[in-house]
This record gives sequence, structure tokens and C-alpha cells, in this order.
Amino acid sequence: MAEVRVENVSRSFGAHKALDDVSIAFPDGGFYALLGPSGSGKTTLLRQIAGFDFPDSGRIVIDGKGVERVPVEKRRIGMVFQNYALFPNMSVTDNVAFGLSVRGVSRAEIAGEVQRALDLVQLGGLGERRPHQLSGGQRQRVALARAIVIRPQVLLLDEPLSALDKALRVDMQVELKRIQREVGITTIFVTHDQEEALTMSDRIGILREGRLVQEGSPEEIYDHPVSEFAATFLGDANILRGEATETGIRLGDGTEIATRLNSMVRMTGKVSCAVRPERITILPASAAASTTGNRLAGRVSKRIFAGDSSTYFVERDGQTIKVLVQNAGQIPFDEGQDIVLTWSPESTVLIRT
Repeated sequence: MAEVRVENVSRSFGAHKALDDVSIAFPDGGFYALLGPSGSGKTTLLRQIAGFDFPDSGRIVIDGKGVERVPVEKRRIGMVFQNYALFPNMSVTDNVAFGLSVRGVSRAEIAGEVQRALDLVQLGGLGERRPHQLSGGQRQRVALARAIVIRPQVLLLDEPLSALDKALRVDMQVELKRIQREVGITTIFVTHDQEEALTMSDRIGILREGRLVQEGSPEEIYDHPVSEFAATFLGDANILRGEATETGIRLGDGTEIATRLNSMVRMTGKVSCAVRPERITILPASAAASTTGNRLAGRVSKRIFAGDSSTYFVERDGQTIKVLVQNAGQIPFDEGQDIVLTWSPESTVLIRT
């Protein structure tokens, strides 16, 4: 397998800068998710790594070799597209064998490699079927088998699960991760789905307007976002704004909010802090005096019931704060009820506005 490095890559299309001096290292054998809104540059970056397009400047290094000017057919890349791109007139076996056939591999060797790939994706008995005879999940597995049968150095996945319904998508997340672990291949996965990125990847890179705004492990980015964009794009977050203090932030109404000490980088002036909805406890207003940690008074404006959990929308000082509560048989709060919100400083991350 191979490490992939993107070094100071830029790419423009006319006046639009799709990639702006992007540098990322994709670890050998790792599963890396590229996450970002539409137009952030994630698919453009994937095409640069694949060789479908070339950068205006910068380097792309695979297994220690610069490949930024090497065409796609000369790179050892496997790729699975959003629409799978299977040949409808070919059987499953022939679809999987296609990449080996064009490389001149012998028929005997092709048969063994195709069977190995189909067994890996648990489609060993469906080799004679055509794509239209398969479910969406099975077609996705065929596309994956076709990509890995050529034994590529790198596997690129361009939103391969987006066409599946929710239940099947969750199942395929587990299967895709299993297969990636068994093969041990360096995998780069483009998605706009936050849950997929958190569930499947070892590391995540968040792109915005062609620039890398943050990267790290899923836990690191979720718990330590560096900006409002990162905090609100990966997961949900309440953003509170004010002036920096020695211990955290002072809101516009004078309320002091303490943040975790290791999030402090001696910020001054206007700052924000991020608090995840599931980290906040909601209590009756009468319990305010007995609470510790950060505390805000408010009033419930709405409750949304979702089976195992409820989301409360709380109004205070002209701002709506979301609180996620697991339903465990407790009496729900009523709309219009005065409450108090409390959470620990450790759940509060100070970020620049």
C-alpha cells in the first residue's frame, strides 16, 4: 500500500479557485474522509489524486513518487463513483474482471482474482448476474470489488453510499470499513455526510472554499473545533459570542462562561465559544441555585420528540439554544416553561469569531 501526500496544491477553473494551497498527508493503510459543503473542493482534490485532472501548482506524492503529471491509467488507483459506473451489459464477473483484462492479465489469473474479490465483498455466488438484477447495496459491492481486484495502492471513494437508503447506507458503512481493514489499503473517502465521516474514518479533513480549515481524528475535530465553521459543520453546536476573559468569555448580558483551560490560547477581544447540544443539561428554573458550572436561564420555545431523544429549543437574550436530551421516562418540559441550562467548562470550547 502507500502513503499519499498532497503538497501545496492549487487548481483554478477560470476565476474560480477550486483548491487553494492545500496540503494533506493521507497515512498508509488509513481511512481518511474529506468533508465539506458543495463547492468546497473535495471532489476536485480527489480527481487530482486519481489523475483525472492536474494541479496548477504543488505536488502529489504516492509511495514516495511525484505523480502530479502522471495520467490516470499509469497510477495504481482504484476508484468507486457515486453512480457505481457498472457496465449494464456485462455480468458481475465481467464487470469485476474488466480492469484486469485491459491490463493483459491471463484468463486463469483473472478467474482467481475475481473470485477472491467477490468473496471479500460477500458476492461469491452472484457472478453471473447482471447489474439490473442486483440491489443497490450489491451493485455498490460490485463496484468496490472491481476497484480492489487490480490491487491498487490507493482506493478513492466519491460519495459511494449517497444513492442508498438510510438503513442500507448504515449497513454498508460497516461493510466498507470491514473490507478496508481486511485489505489494508490507503482509502480516501469524499462525503458531505457528517455521520459517515465520523463513523467510518480514522482522520477527517474539512474543506471550505478550496482551503483545508481543519484536520484530525473524528474525536479531535468534534471536541476541539478551531472555528465556528468547523464546529457547526461537523455535528451541531451552539455558538455563544462575547469578549474574552481570563477564564473564558463574557456574554453581552454580562454572564461569565468558563471554558476548558486547555482551549485557552490567550485570546483577547471578541471571541466565541461552542457547546454541543448533548453536553447541556436542562433543569427547572427552581433548580438554578443548586447547579454548578456554567449556567444560563431561558424559556423553552419548542420540543421535538424523536423517539429515543428530544431536542429542546430554548430562548434566552434573543438567541436560540438547542439541547439534546435522551428520553428515559422523565417528565418533559413544556413549551413556555422557564428553565435553567447548565454544563461544565470542559464541554465549552473557545474559538475565534
